[in-house]
Amino acid sequence: MDRLTGLTAFVRVVETGGFSAAGRRLNMSTTMVSNHIQALEDRLGVRLFNRTTRKVSLTEVGKTYYERCVQILADIEQADDIAGALQTKPRGTLRIHCATHIVQFVAPILADYLKSYPDVTANLTIAEHAVDVIAEGFDLSVRLTPPPDSSLIVRSLATWRHVLCCSPEYLTEHGPLLQLADLAGHNCLRHALYPYENDWHFTDTTGKTVSVRVSGNLITNSGETLRAAALRGVGVFLAAGFLVTDDLPSGRLVPLLPDYTPVEFAMNVVYPHRHHLSAKVRMFIDLLAQHSADHQRLMNPNA
Repeated sequence: MDRLTGLTAFVRVVETGGFSAAGRRLNMSTTMVSNHIQALEDRLGVRLFNRTTRKVSLTEVGKTYYERCVQILADIEQADDIAGALQTKPRGTLRIHCATHIVQFVAPILADYLKSYPDVTANLTIAEHAVDVIAEGFDLSVRLTPPPDSSLIVRSLATWRHVLCCSPEYLTEHGPLLQLADLAGHNCLRHALYPYENDWHFTDTTGKTVSVRVSGNLITNSGETLRAAALRGVGVFLAAGFLVTDDLPSGRLVPLLPDYTPVEFAMNVVYPHRHHLSAKVRMFIDLLAQHSADHQRLMNPNA
C-alpha cells in the first residue's frame, strides 16, 4: 500500500480517536483505514495501537512514531505549498466555526478576506455548542472561552465583558437591586456555557473579585434566547455586551449594580497545533487580529 497514505491514515486515527472518524475525514472506508494501519504495522514489525471494542490508544512505540509522522506530513504539506504557490497566496477550502452571537464580527472579516483572496472557498459553520476542532475537521474556531483541549493553539483577539441588566418592567414588578447579594433573590437568566456556572463573578470598586450564587427558571446556550426573555421582563440577564449594544442606549434594558463590574473574558481564535500554518489559515487569523481593535468597543460597551 502507498506509504504516504498509510502515514496520513495513522495520524488521522490518532487525531480523531478512531478508525471510523478517520475514514470520514479521509473520505475512506473504515476497512481501508484499518488495512493501511495493518500494512504499516506489518512493515515496521511493531504494534502502533492497542485496540479494544470501544476505543484505540497508542502504544509507547506508537506515540514516538506519531510525533515524527506529524512532523513529516507537515514538512510535505509545506513543500507542496511552496512548489504550488510559494506560500504567498491563500487557496483551497477554509473551514471555520464560530458561535452564533459573534458571527456579526466574523462575517464582515470573512467577506473582506474572500474579496482579497478569491481562490479560497470558505465553509462557515455557526453553532451555539462548542466543537472539537480536530475531530470535526475545522481549520479554526472563533470562541469566547478557551477550549478544554490544551493541545490546541489559542490566540486572544479582544477582551469583553458581560453587562448585568434587566428590563424596566422587571424592576417595576420586582423592585430594585441595591446590593450584589440581592441577586440571590431574583430570577436570574443563565447561559449554559458560563464558565463559573451558577456563581456570577464580578470585580468590586476595590478591585476584589466577588461572586454570588444565583438561580432562575431559564438556562440555555442561546444568548439571543436569554436576551428575548430579559426584554420581556422575565428576569435579570448577565448579557454579553455585544448582544445588548442597542438595548442599553434605547432603555429597553437598564444596567444594574454599577459598583460591580462583571469579570473580563477574551474572544479567542483556536486552531490545531501544526508545525506550519497554511497561508489560507494564517492570513485569515491575521485579518481577525487586525480587525479586533475596531470591534473592541462593541465587545465591551461600558468600557
